Amino acid sequence: MSESYERERQNNSRLDSLATKVSALRGVTVDIYDSARDTTLIDSSTDTFTSFSASLKGSAGRLGRAAQSGNKVAVLKLAGIIVAVVVVLYWILKLIFGW
Repeated sequence: MSESYERERQNNSRLDSLATKVSALRGVTVDIYDSARDTTLIDSSTDTFTSFSASLKGSAGRLGRAAQSGNKVAVLKLAGIIVAVVVVLYWILKLIFGW
């Protein structure tokens, strides 16, 4: 009789161990899912920045052509944009690299 109680205790112990492992596996699966979902967000952000970059290049090209024609307002706008881009890049590099 005590032998059957001992086997029941061992079975319960192994069942608890298995439940712990299944719970850990479920947690890993959820982490993988969250990571995959974040990757699609990154891809979407990349597409947004690509389109913004193309738009910015087009605007800069038009402003450059206007500046070449001798329009002083266009020259001042171009200079302001260049200064703003340099300042923004400096801030970004400062945040990333801690300069």
